[in-house]
Amino acid sequence: MSSAVLDFTIPNLGEAKIPSPILMSHSSGDGMADYVLDSTRILFNVATKAGSDGHSVPVDDGTLELAGPRERIYFNPAHVHAAITTCGGICPGLNNVIRAVVRCFWYRYGVRRISGIPYGYQGLLEESSFPIIPLDPDIVDDIQEKGGTILGSSRGGGDQISEIVDSLERMNVNILVAVGGDGTLRGAWDIGEEIKKRGLKISVIGVPKTIDNDLSFIQSSFGFDTAVAQAVPVVRGAHIEARNSINGIGLVKVMGRESGFIAANTSLAQSDVNFCLIPENPFDLEGENGFLVHLKKRILDRGHAVILLAEGAGQNLLPPTAERDASGNVKFQDIGIFLKDRIQAYFKKERIEVNIKYIDPSYIIRSAPADSFDSIYCARLGAHAVHAAMAGKTQALISQWNNKYVHIPIKVAVSRRNHIDLEGTLWRDVLENTRQPYSMAN
Repeated sequence: MSSAVLDFTIPNLGEAKIPSPILMSHSSGDGMADYVLDSTRILFNVATKAGSDGHSVPVDDGTLELAGPRERIYFNPAHVHAAITTCGGICPGLNNVIRAVVRCFWYRYGVRRISGIPYGYQGLLEESSFPIIPLDPDIVDDIQEKGGTILGSSRGGGDQISEIVDSLERMNVNILVAVGGDGTLRGAWDIGEEIKKRGLKISVIGVPKTIDNDLSFIQSSFGFDTAVAQAVPVVRGAHIEARNSINGIGLVKVMGRESGFIAANTSLAQSDVNFCLIPENPFDLEGENGFLVHLKKRILDRGHAVILLAEGAGQNLLPPTAERDASGNVKFQDIGIFLKDRIQAYFKKERIEVNIKYIDPSYIIRSAPADSFDSIYCARLGAHAVHAAMAGKTQALISQWNNKYVHIPIKVAVSRRNHIDLEGTLWRDVLENTRQPYSMAN
């Protein structure tokens, strides 16, 4: 889908008429932060093209609405019941987002009824036995120091739209902040559609969470920086193990179902990686240009090798499972174990001794607390989610784009996945760093 046909209009529940309790300004030079106007927008595409007069003009791919506090809000803070839920796999920064949302509602808007929905959308289903968690600044005071989410998280439930909206009605929830990835956000859009169909005034705002960094229209997803920082010492350890063994091979598997951003960026952060295998760049095992031949050459030349593998890489080499998880994602075979066994068998056949050390740190990475970069990012995403909701925005998510915080319609955000461009600068730099062939397909 071309960005030129995308509609970046943000749905609203109605006209915002209530003066915001946040004291800000419209004037520059008075030392106060300014309110954000709905008319204040940034270019989606910062590229330019040559105009008819020879001067550069912007590429017309539309504009994005800036996030931030509005002078007038839609909801009366005294009447608001806000809810927040965290869905899908855990990821560094979830607690930071929860904390930021609660504190912004409480301190900036004076909202006193904030509920944590346990275990994702499943906590809103009729059969849920998990109690709702009342939230206030004392409860979230130091949760940013811990990994995971104090609300718990789970997959599934997001397709039971009618039940979820029934629960929101029954609880008199005015605002739902849903923190999650592609499946969560699709569910949030559908929840918003059902709310609209019933004529309800409930704002649904998404905070995008995908440790794989595979959501489009988002400069970088929270938790991604921490994931790379956590993966680096693992790769360093694999390198040391490989260097200290006879023909040592360090094989590390990291997250990345459809996009190899963690593997690619870790390869750049830790230059010990010799082969970075990602879903976007299929490879063959056998044959004159296959991976195993190149690995053999590396072992004979240098006596060791480090392979960094994204979990979705090489799935074409394995039979499909024909199974899906609760979020609707296709269940993958374990490419790490498969590759380890195939490498072992290949070098045995070649009568070359190798020592393979296989490391899968995925759950250690997922459960880590956010680093400083992600902590700042999550604090700002959470606050902007609250500002958007209080202004009556709905079916929108908070994104950082061109270094500005913006509103993106959820429907647009889930319309396509973010992948590494094999002809782009990131992958070019990875190839320069690893010195692996640009293709290992015959």
